[in-house]
Amino acid sequence: MNDLPCGRKGYRASKPSSSISGALIGIGTNSRVPRGFFNTYRALPVESMAKQETPSALTPSSPTLVGIQNEVRDYFGWTEGDDKDSAVSMLRRVEDSTVEIWARHNRAATLSKIFRRIVIREARIAILGAAVEPDEIASILDGPTLIVAADGAVGAISEMPASLSEKAWSRVVCMVSDADGGEGTYQAVRRSIPFVLHAHGDNREDWDALLGLAEEQTNPPELVLTHQTQNPIGGMYNPGGFTDGDRAACFLTALGMRKENIKLLGTRSDIVGRWSGDTEESSKLQKLQWMKSILQIQGLWDG
Repeated sequence: MNDLPCGRKGYRASKPSSSISGALIGIGTNSRVPRGFFNTYRALPVESMAKQETPSALTPSSPTLVGIQNEVRDYFGWTEGDDKDSAVSMLRRVEDSTVEIWARHNRAATLSKIFRRIVIREARIAILGAAVEPDEIASILDGPTLIVAADGAVGAISEMPASLSEKAWSRVVCMVSDADGGEGTYQAVRRSIPFVLHAHGDNREDWDALLGLAEEQTNPPELVLTHQTQNPIGGMYNPGGFTDGDRAACFLTALGMRKENIKLLGTRSDIVGRWSGDTEESSKLQKLQWMKSILQIQGLWDG
């Protein structure tokens, strides 16, 4: 294990710097899983998760969902300073834009609209993960289930027959994105789907390009901004989580959705889904283990 690379694009095989890092399940190896690896956090009982009465603060349903972000940074060798710099830059970029719907008070209004559509109405939501296939989406369209897409996974909708595709697009409440989902993400922006845009330390070019595309649209999509730092940033939110898929779940539970009303489609921890965008497989598989842990905290992972 000591010959594995360390850092943003690979494994952290050196001295563990967090409580759940330790030795790794190396891809293609028979390495032992140490006690506590990706099992430090257990699902919390429903009554222990804060019920969000209004969307104004987007308070995480459990503080653990934010605390685990430090574990992730330690594990991959990232710094909170880089995350904060990216977040502050993205906030400045958005608030300097001439797109009126992106003004801070309008972004708060966007969050309120999402809250009313899915929480006040007690909607059922399907989160589209990176391994989702069109037939899975089709399976929910007979009922009133709405859709929240994890970044480029929304592109699976365009592979459906035209009549079903338009029906599915009409169900998309928002897309949760760190701007690296590729063509599926761009399709959603061109359709003016509201998006929850996330800043982290190494996605500045991605979020800047996506905002540029959004600004070019006749009707730019509505916008909510998220970050992953431990201290508040005005005009942004940290509902917890790490990957787009588990952050989508954190976003929903922070709004106040009950876990019984959330369904995961195409959310896999054993393969890299085809809607993951440009990614390095071995690193992505490790990230998916963190995703799994965060979903387990919320009681949303059955496996």
